[in-house]
Amino acid sequence: MTKLLLLLWMIIGAWLRFANLASLPPWTDECATITFSLGNSFHSVPLNQVITGDVLLQPLQPNSSAGMSDVVERLFSESTHPPVYFVLAHLWMKLFSTVGGLASIWGARSLSALLGIISIPAMFALGCLAFRSRLVGQIAAAIMAMSPYAVFLGREARHYTLVILLLIASLCCFITAIRHINRRQSLPVWICLTWVVVNSLGIATHYFFVLGLVAQGLVLLGQALRHMQQDKFALVQGYWWRIWVVAAGTLVGCLVWIPALQMISGSEPTTWVSDGNPRVDLLAPLARLLLWLISILVLLPTAATNLPLWLVIVSSTVTVLFLLVALPYLVYGLKQQQQNPDSHLVPQGFLGYVVGAIATFLVFTYGLGMDLTLAARFQYVCAPAIILLLAASLAGCWQSQKQQADKLPRFTRLKNAQAAVAIILLMVFCGGLTMVGNLGYLQNHRPDILAPIIQKASQAPVLIATTHKHHGQTGRMMGLAWEFKKNQSSTSVVNQDWQFFLLHRDSQTKSYTESAKVFVETLKQIPRPLDLWLVDFRTTVDLESQNCLSTQTKRASAGEYRYQLYHCVQKN
Repeated sequence: MTKLLLLLWMIIGAWLRFANLASLPPWTDECATITFSLGNSFHSVPLNQVITGDVLLQPLQPNSSAGMSDVVERLFSESTHPPVYFVLAHLWMKLFSTVGGLASIWGARSLSALLGIISIPAMFALGCLAFRSRLVGQIAAAIMAMSPYAVFLGREARHYTLVILLLIASLCCFITAIRHINRRQSLPVWICLTWVVVNSLGIATHYFFVLGLVAQGLVLLGQALRHMQQDKFALVQGYWWRIWVVAAGTLVGCLVWIPALQMISGSEPTTWVSDGNPRVDLLAPLARLLLWLISILVLLPTAATNLPLWLVIVSSTVTVLFLLVALPYLVYGLKQQQQNPDSHLVPQGFLGYVVGAIATFLVFTYGLGMDLTLAARFQYVCAPAIILLLAASLAGCWQSQKQQADKLPRFTRLKNAQAAVAIILLMVFCGGLTMVGNLGYLQNHRPDILAPIIQKASQAPVLIATTHKHHGQTGRMMGLAWEFKKNQSSTSVVNQDWQFFLLHRDSQTKSYTESAKVFVETLKQIPRPLDLWLVDFRTTVDLESQNCLSTQTKRASAGEYRYQLYHCVQKN
């Protein structure tokens, strides 16, 4: 029965991750994943000149001569990420044929989806190991299968599902170490070696894995201080020595990446984390962080970019009411687990881990001015531990007696605590469905929303211009070009002429002055009529002198893009 139930969660998780997997065009970071995994370069895209969509999409075309060494070289020269996932994706994408001459977006995303499915039995194993309970393991697997946040990460061609798998493995070693420390037993050598290897691979997959290691270290430090209060020589005992060896091995695994980190420090693709002003706008990072963490459990239709406001308000209200009802059950269930003599230290350990991880994020955000709450994906550091604690809480409720459940607040009380668990899991599943429909606030740039607006509004040839700092802006335009190419079979757009212009910012002066001059001169050469779309355009250009006039008084928004249309006509 255990295996059949786990198989059910995996089937549900697979459907939520693979359903309509290729329905959306790639967004910025996915374009980077595909390009670098193919061993290609963004430098092949010309800047400060008019280019066609096919030229813009060239980096997404498979290159048979590129090997793994090219993948690593491109990452170190153009990106800010370590290579493990990209090398794996390079091998994986060779299994899929091209679609319209471009790499398969389904193939690129399917690796992440597959790793996300593997994380379901991995969470089952972590739950069984941590709480000595198959029930906790099953509920943890169910939440991982259906969690809106986990589904969100599993449907993108990015490295987060791989790093979550490695984090789960690291947490298995972490909780095993806590148990051995409290028994004053030495950690087995094979676990020490596994822990070091997993931690090193985690760092080589995503640098923010270090934040999870810091959180683990803070919990272990608390354990060390407690032991020192009992015995001032405790930390030189044999059972602590192997913890120090693991720490030293992990530190070496971190230090080898210092040269790479020095290269990316202050680089253009990383500066966006400093775009906000958290020291002035104190509440915004906290609100974002709360939303990202809530989405691990529940997420109803709230995508303001493509949903009516009334539906967003209704969904938000239902979410708040659900949380108010569910929270007492979750607290009650966790207290039940803490009374278990076999696992009473485990909730404390994972709560400490979550608190430590959140504290580390806030130190970076408020202390260093690097707002790590701007992107939901970075909260993967907390996700497995939070899912495990949720599972433990629900398991505690499931096993509770009715007379114990009567201690809950009257307005939240159901006749059966097990019914509350079922309702909570049903809400988690609804959140997974929300992500399949692309209806939640966990959204990135949506070229599929802006592209139809451009197609509908423009009958004349189209030139889309954007300002360019690094390959992030190239990726945004690639998403649009991808959507246009996909729609070429439509009779309404088959004869449309789509072109692009990327105004590159001077790396020395940090201005667009020279590229703007080139842009204006190029506009003079383009036949009229012309529809000029400024998309995410962050400089000023004198367009009236070119007979380019806009009917919009200000820029509009669609799919996380900011745009304005100008109709350019021949001078009289």
